[in-house]
Amino acid sequence: MSENLNKLSGQGVAIWLDDISRERLRSGNLEQLIREKNVVGVTSNPTIFANALSKGDAYDGQLHDLAVRGVDIGEAVRAITTYDIRWAADVLRPVYDATGGVDGRVSLEVDPRLARESEKTVAEARALWWLVDRPNLFIKIPATVEGLPAITQALSEGISVNVTLIFSLERYRAVMDAWLAGLEAAQAKGLDLGSIESVASFFVSRVDTEIDKRLDKLGKADLKGKAGIANARLAYAAYEDVMNSERWQRLRAAGAKPQRPLWASTGVKNPEYSDTMYVDQLVAPGTVNTMPEKTLDATADHANVTGDTVRPFYEQAWNTMAALKEAGIDYDDVVKVLEDEGVEKFEASWNELLESVTKNLVP
Repeated sequence: MSENLNKLSGQGVAIWLDDISRERLRSGNLEQLIREKNVVGVTSNPTIFANALSKGDAYDGQLHDLAVRGVDIGEAVRAITTYDIRWAADVLRPVYDATGGVDGRVSLEVDPRLARESEKTVAEARALWWLVDRPNLFIKIPATVEGLPAITQALSEGISVNVTLIFSLERYRAVMDAWLAGLEAAQAKGLDLGSIESVASFFVSRVDTEIDKRLDKLGKADLKGKAGIANARLAYAAYEDVMNSERWQRLRAAGAKPQRPLWASTGVKNPEYSDTMYVDQLVAPGTVNTMPEKTLDATADHANVTGDTVRPFYEQAWNTMAALKEAGIDYDDVVKVLEDEGVEKFEASWNELLESVTKNLVP
């Protein structure tokens, strides 16, 4: 195992792989990453599935059978994606058991076209939870305004949730409120709170991509590459506030587990930046870092893991955000653009996935 990955795990950061494919499962690669690179979870999204389906022949047999059965495109996509998720969940089950259900998790996203429809999102979450039928599943629900009540409802029914597409501090606080409300409702129903897990996926690199573009236009290059990490550090400060609240302490006493912050979009987009910056600079206990394999390999090879790089830097993070505002960056507009783009990108990938499956549904 890599010394750097061991250090990261030792600091309380759970290392998850931001990728899944039938070939990765079939070859035993995921098991290898668990053994050799400290991977304790897997996340997926429509883009990842569309990419997986476009390569190799791992899906050919199932596609043929689906075509022979004459299933419709929606059923075919769900059959393909849930097959991979169940397989990955089984591979990670020993990790799930060893960590008391905290890690060993696999995430599956609801249809992104439902991101603005609460009731349909809940219905989809229920269907996927039933279809996969693994205790170490996370259902990914986007943190849109319409997604918030869906998050609460799903959690209240005992469905573990990975809240995705979080960009703003205000929305993150609303997500934590929705999570707490879900646990309270589950408690009122007499459900076992200890069996309900959740993570909140706070996106990092996309914030820099959008703000850097605006800084270039403003001639403020000295502030580039700082917003994403500052924003994420302040998200952790908000998380600590909730963890210290009486509301959470009551739920914790009843057996509930924290909703861990998950650093998402940690692959560096700008080649001028260190390829491990969203790992090195976001080390804090009780967090998850979900990495593309390229970032995982870079972290194993040359990350600089020196200890907590979040809590000692709250003041610096506030100063960065203040400097960005003074430079003319409209934070509220940035996060709105990012959320809208995030939903649109996942919808586009979902449509690409539908098109790919349609094309390959040949008996």
